[in-house]
Amino acid sequence: MLRVENLTYRIGPRILLDDTSASINAGHRVGLVGRNGTGKTTLFKIIMGQLGLESGRVEIPKRWTVGVTSQEAPHSAESLIATVMAADKELVALNAEAETATDPHRIAEIHTRLADKDAYTAEARAARILAGLGFDEEAQQRPCSDYSGGWRMRVALAGLLFTQPDLLLLDEPTNHLDLEATIWLEDYLKGYPGTILLVSHDRGLLNRVPTSILHLENAKLTMYQGDYDFFETTRRMRIEQNEKARVKLDQKRAHLQSFIDRFKAKASKAKQAQSRVKMLERLQPIADHHEEGVVSFMFPETEELAPPLYSVNSVTLGYDGKPVLKSLSMRLDSEDRIALLGANGNGKSTLMKLFAGKLEPMAGGVMKSGKLRIGYFAQHQAEELDLNATPIIEMQRRRPDESEQQIRNHLGRFNFSKPKAENKIANLSGGEKARLLFALMTLAKPHILLLDEPTNHLDMDSRQALVEAINAFNGAVVLISHDPHVLELSVDRFLLVDKGTVVPFDGDMEDYRALLLSRDSRAIQKQTDTQSTAPDRKEDRRTAAERRQALRPLKQKLEKAEALVDKLSKERAKLDAALADPKLYEGPPAKALEIQTQLGKLMGELEKAEEDWLTLHDEFEKAQSEAA
Repeated sequence: MLRVENLTYRIGPRILLDDTSASINAGHRVGLVGRNGTGKTTLFKIIMGQLGLESGRVEIPKRWTVGVTSQEAPHSAESLIATVMAADKELVALNAEAETATDPHRIAEIHTRLADKDAYTAEARAARILAGLGFDEEAQQRPCSDYSGGWRMRVALAGLLFTQPDLLLLDEPTNHLDLEATIWLEDYLKGYPGTILLVSHDRGLLNRVPTSILHLENAKLTMYQGDYDFFETTRRMRIEQNEKARVKLDQKRAHLQSFIDRFKAKASKAKQAQSRVKMLERLQPIADHHEEGVVSFMFPETEELAPPLYSVNSVTLGYDGKPVLKSLSMRLDSEDRIALLGANGNGKSTLMKLFAGKLEPMAGGVMKSGKLRIGYFAQHQAEELDLNATPIIEMQRRRPDESEQQIRNHLGRFNFSKPKAENKIANLSGGEKARLLFALMTLAKPHILLLDEPTNHLDMDSRQALVEAINAFNGAVVLISHDPHVLELSVDRFLLVDKGTVVPFDGDMEDYRALLLSRDSRAIQKQTDTQSTAPDRKEDRRTAAERRQALRPLKQKLEKAEALVDKLSKERAKLDAALADPKLYEGPPAKALEIQTQLGKLMGELEKAEEDWLTLHDEFEKAQSEAA
């Protein structure tokens, strides 16, 4: 059993945990929930022994191993399968010692321990986990350093799951996963043999995996039995009951106070008045429940256009003459709410780029209204924000014709108060930056919203606000998300992007979940059988090395393009800073004009460099996919 007793922890004057206790039985799966900043990650660090306590203690059985999600992605030259297996340090040490041990008793101990750890199926188990997280057999043989940070974070998660600790601490494990990997992880965790403490903003995950919810609020921990939906219902009932009790108690206190005020000066009633004073002192008031600031935002209403807004006829999409999607025909109307399903690399983002006007068809035709405006949200756009600017400045640069008051009003729709709107973007949280991107993309009142993984940095309340904003929007929405709950509440039509085609998926999210799990179980079983029976993988590794060698020139071009974008972005930041300096305008006007001219030229170069980088990035991902 994991037990925390009378924990108190503060940061400066702020108390995160105030003499609070909780216990989790062995084998139980518990979701840890609470608003951002309440101390969930801090509690994880306390359990791991990384933070000292003001008072209280944490008890973990001595024989338990503890594992927590890593904040750093592995970056070794080893293959993915080797990287995952290396995460189990005891297994690595035992295998190494088995090669050199000479003492018969020690050899027996080693092999007994290896059997306990099921070492002889270790490679198959590692392969199964990697496959579930989106890495096929060929990908598992590539060096870890070949992959981007998001994919390497998946490898870190795979390593943690492979070690199979007795206590598994998961902090937002789906952040770097797509929908398909998220569904696999849900299924995997439901069968996990150890104890799980899980922090997530994914409502579906919290409904399917935990059997209890541990709520952190007002520096106190409260355990609720059941899934997240049941927790919400139970908590709401508890708040309502407390409110009724508070009203009743306040009425009783008012009655006693009235008696005291009336009779405290009368000698005949002095004794009774004094007894009521003592009664009043014993009746401690029940604190009124105050919800913290509720997040809400709304997409601006757009004018109606004649249907269809956008139509595609027999279109082929791809890069460098190599098609990714073929024979694509579809239309978008203002009432459409569409989700794109399909594993990463199948073309979902490619289709989004077509709609956004960032990719031209290789064949076929596209028709759209001449007045059509499109808003495009993609997570990588957050990296393009000027961290030294404020939300107001960032929006004024992009919409110079809008007045400051119009911009402030628009930011207000996305929960940006005056102080937040004037705060540096560098100081905003991930969720606030995401809301700023929503504000930027909708300032022109688009008719179509293209949302590519918009929930990555949103907490549960913000995700609910997004659902409500989508449902209230009077234009069309095309959505890619790894959060099944958001999809279920936001869309009414699914398109499956798979094997070069885009076809309607006639079912709901439960049907898609069942399809994925049945398909993945067959694929994973086939792969793990191969992993466990293959006698020699040298030829496979040689072939994989040759393919990596062939990709190297393209990778070098991509790195060069990325370096140029970084260089130009830094130059832009310097010019922006110069223009923001009031002293510049105290001197000759020609100097300010010269800097503005330089900035205009630089912005053109930066835009071209970003487009070149985007094209090379897509080419590299496509080449990697084909090499697999």
